[in-house]
Amino acid sequence: MFRSLLVANRGEIACRIFRTCQRLGIRTIAVFSDADRDAPHVRAADVAVRIGPPPAADSYLRIDRILEAARRTGAEAIHPGYGFLSERPAFARAVRDAGLVFVGPSPEAMELLGAKDTARRLAVEAGVPILPGYDGELQDEGVLQQQARAIGLPLLIKAAAGGGGRGMRRVERLEDLAEALAAARREAEAAFGDGRLLLERRLEAPRHVEVQVFGDGRGGALHLFERDCSLQRRHQKIVEEAPAPGLDEATRAALGEAAVTLVRHARYANAGTVEFLVDGSGRFFFIEMNTRLQVEHPVTEAITGLDLVEWQLRLAAGESLPLSQEDVRCHGHAFEARVYAEDPARDFAPSTGRIERLALAHGCREVRIDSAIDEGAEIGPFYDPMIAKLIVHGPDRKTALGRLERALDRSAVLGVATNLDLLRRVVRSEAFRRGEVDTGWLERGEGQSLLVPAPRSPRLLALAALAEVARRRHAFERWDATHPQSPWDVADGFRLAQPARHLVRLDDGSGERSLLVESDGDGWLVHAPQGRLRARLNAYRPPLVEIEEEGLSRPVLALFGSEELAVVDEGEAAIFSRPGTVEHAGEDDRAIDVVTSPLPGRLVRICVTAGESVVRGQLLALLEAMKMEQKILAPRDGRVAEVRVEAGEQVQEGTVLIVLEPGEETA
Repeated sequence: MFRSLLVANRGEIACRIFRTCQRLGIRTIAVFSDADRDAPHVRAADVAVRIGPPPAADSYLRIDRILEAARRTGAEAIHPGYGFLSERPAFARAVRDAGLVFVGPSPEAMELLGAKDTARRLAVEAGVPILPGYDGELQDEGVLQQQARAIGLPLLIKAAAGGGGRGMRRVERLEDLAEALAAARREAEAAFGDGRLLLERRLEAPRHVEVQVFGDGRGGALHLFERDCSLQRRHQKIVEEAPAPGLDEATRAALGEAAVTLVRHARYANAGTVEFLVDGSGRFFFIEMNTRLQVEHPVTEAITGLDLVEWQLRLAAGESLPLSQEDVRCHGHAFEARVYAEDPARDFAPSTGRIERLALAHGCREVRIDSAIDEGAEIGPFYDPMIAKLIVHGPDRKTALGRLERALDRSAVLGVATNLDLLRRVVRSEAFRRGEVDTGWLERGEGQSLLVPAPRSPRLLALAALAEVARRRHAFERWDATHPQSPWDVADGFRLAQPARHLVRLDDGSGERSLLVESDGDGWLVHAPQGRLRARLNAYRPPLVEIEEEGLSRPVLALFGSEELAVVDEGEAAIFSRPGTVEHAGEDDRAIDVVTSPLPGRLVRICVTAGESVVRGQLLALLEAMKMEQKILAPRDGRVAEVRVEAGEQVQEGTVLIVLEPGEETA
C-alpha cells in the first residue's frame, strides 16, 4: 500500500476519501483554490497545496498544477474523486507517466468505456442489450437526420464524450430535429471539447437503475448490487436508493450479470458503475458506464457494510478483489438525499450566498452526513452547489424511508435557497412511497405539482411565534441564572396584574404579521390571523422546541438567524423574516424588553448608554459573527435601562445585551 495520497478534488468527496486514508494510516494531501483556502477538506488533510484562483479551469482542472503539488509533497498516489478530472484519460495517463499511482481505471479503459459511442459498441460485443440507436463515426447533419428517422420518435440526442445532462436533447417532433442537433453539438463542444453525438430511441417512463462494479484488470469482476436513481431533475439525480424497489429476482440477477460481463469483457480495473434503463415490463438496456466512484456510493456501502474507497485503494496498490461474488451480501435498504443550494421553483437555478445557519439531520444518530459545508461558508458560482448528502439505512425500505423523513424534518438552511422542502414533499408522495418513480416523474402530474411551493400553513406561523417566545424565555432564564432563589427565576408566565403577553412580529412573505401570544399559567395561546393555537412549551434545546398539544409532546425544528427563522414540523416548512425582536405586550402593548444576541460572536461596538432614549430601528450595537458584522437594532421606541455587556466581549446566542424600558413619551 502506498504511504501518501493526494486527492485531486474538493468538498465532501475529498473529506470522504481522507477518512478512509486516515483509518489506513495513509498520509493525506489536499489541493485548493483561493475560494477554498479555509474549506473543510483543507483542514481535514495532513498538508494542502494551493493550485490557483477559484475558476475550476484555473485550478481543479489544471493537470500540471496538480502534478506539481504531488511532486512538492511527495505524494505516491492520486485519487481523482468524482467530477473535475476523474474521467479524463489524459489525466490518468499523465499521473501514470509521472510515476505515480492513479486510483481508478487505466486511461485506455476510460477511452473505451467513458465515451458513450464506443461503450455502446463494446456492450454489443459483450452481448449486453442496448437501445436502438446510432453511434457511428459519420457525424454530418444529413447522416444524423437520416438515422434519426430510421430510429423513430421519441428520440434522445446525447453527447458521445460526456454526461450529466450536458449535450442532451429530447426530440418529440421531426421538425425540431435540426435545431436540437445543432444545440446538442454546441453544448457538447463547450462542455467536453468534443461535438460527437449519438442517437437513442427514448423509452417512455423508464427507471434509471445502475450496478456498482469492481474489476481487477485481469478479467476478474464482481458487482455490489444495484441502485435506483430514477428521481432526477434536469438529468441530475437528487434521491437514490439501494437495492432498487420493485424488481423481481430474475431481473435483479440479470442486471448484475450483464454489468459484470461488460467489465470482464473490457478487462476493467477498479470501481465503476454500469447504468441501465428499465422499462415497465422489466426489460433493461445499457446506456453508459461511469469510470469512477459515484456520488451515490454511500447507499451501496450502507447495504453491504463495505468501504468502497478502501477497495479502490487496495486495487490500485495491486491487491486482489477483497471478496468473491458469493461473499458479498445485501443487508436492508438505504436512501441518499442530496441537499442542494438551488431553487426548484426557478427551474432549479443555483442559489449563491453565505450559509448563515445550518442544521443537518439534527439529533438523528442513525443518519450518515457527507458534507463539507460549515456555517459561514460561501456558496459561490464556481462549483457544484451541493451542500450535503443525507444517507439512511434500515432493515427494510419502510423503516429506512421513515428515517429519511425524520432526517429531512430535522434539517434547515438559512442564507441560501435549497431543495429541502421539495425533498420533504417527494419522500412523502404516494408514488415515491410505492417505489414507482421514473426518470420523468418530476416533469408531469404529481411530481410536477411538487415543484410549486406549497402555501404556507397558518399553523406554521403560530408555531414560529411560539418558537420566538421560547427563545426569549430562554434568554431570560439565562439572565436570571445567578439568582436561583429569586421568584422571578420561575419562568411560568406569572405576573402580578395580568397574564404574560408577547407581541411577535413575523413576515411570511405576504407582509408583516403581528401575533399575540399570551400565557394563562397552564400553557400558551397564540392569536394568529387565521385562528388560534394552544400549546405548552416544554423545553427549548436549540434548534428544537418541545411543544405539547392536547397531551402530545413533540420537537419542532426552529432555526434562528439574524433576520430569519426556519420552522419545520412533520413535513411542513417555512422561512419567516423577523422584522424585530419579541416584545412583552402589556395591556397597551408596552413593557420592559430585552435585546439579545442573535448569534454567537464578539461585540465590536456598543452604540448606546444607560438612560439614553432610542427609536425603533436605531443601531444599538455591532456584533461580529462568522466574519460578518451584524447590526443589533432597537425593536421599538424606548429608553436604555441597562447595558449588560461591553465592547470586545464574546457572547453566545441569546445573551442579553441591552434592557429597554418605555420612554417618558411612551409611558
